[in-house]
Amino acid sequence: MAKATKYVSRVPDEQGIIDWSEEENKVWQELIQRQLDCIKGTACNEYLDGLEKLKLPTDRIPQLEEVSCVLKETTGWVCEPVPALIGFGEFFRLLSEKKFPVATFIRSREEFDYLQEPDIFHEIFGHCPLLTNPSFANYTEAYGKMGLNASKEQRVFLARLYWFTVEFGLLDTPDGLRVYGGGIISSPSETKYALHDENVERKTLSADNILDVLRTPYRIDIMQPVYYMLNKVSDLDEIRKHEVEDIMALVEQAKSLGLFEAKFSPKESKKAS
Repeated sequence: MAKATKYVSRVPDEQGIIDWSEEENKVWQELIQRQLDCIKGTACNEYLDGLEKLKLPTDRIPQLEEVSCVLKETTGWVCEPVPALIGFGEFFRLLSEKKFPVATFIRSREEFDYLQEPDIFHEIFGHCPLLTNPSFANYTEAYGKMGLNASKEQRVFLARLYWFTVEFGLLDTPDGLRVYGGGIISSPSETKYALHDENVERKTLSADNILDVLRTPYRIDIMQPVYYMLNKVSDLDEIRKHEVEDIMALVEQAKSLGLFEAKFSPKESKKAS
């Protein structure tokens, strides 16, 4: 997970405040206004409920303590400022302690539509609204605890479980397909693609087919050819209720069986904005 980055995270002062520049606040303003329009009729109700609780400012980047105050009151979580990229070990540790890692930088205008690294907009707008939801928050904490003592190889397989739920999860609701994954919610192009592209595979996710998720390849720099769907966010409770030993046994089984054939080319270009 830790690799080179051109971004430098901002360091909060002794009061936890970051003095964002006028340009950085302007980027946030343009990003959030665009996404607020994009998520109408696409984001799930659980996310929208959380967004209402957070009441994120639209004219400036929120201070992490503002977001943490709401998370503490609802599910006991807080936002933890981190460098632009962190390693798997630190990532799992923070989640296990109910601390959501937030990289304290915001994307440049050159990467306004798409960047591979999670910036503060992705983390706050994409994920924090659902961290007010007990099912999502408890699942994320349990995932952190599960990966804490896993080996490096096991963590690679566990990453797929996070990817196809927290980052790129869909819901198949009575009102139609809805998004709950932060990687989709924070991207207008991925939202449109995930919900409407005819070539996309949308598979049902349940506690009974976690093995399939662990064996599904993905790439971070393309539109996803495969998405997994729950019916509602609280379905994550059934996955969470698996014993850690059971999940790790499935990881070992996935390692033994190997990955499914990838539905993308290794030389495929980056996703369009």
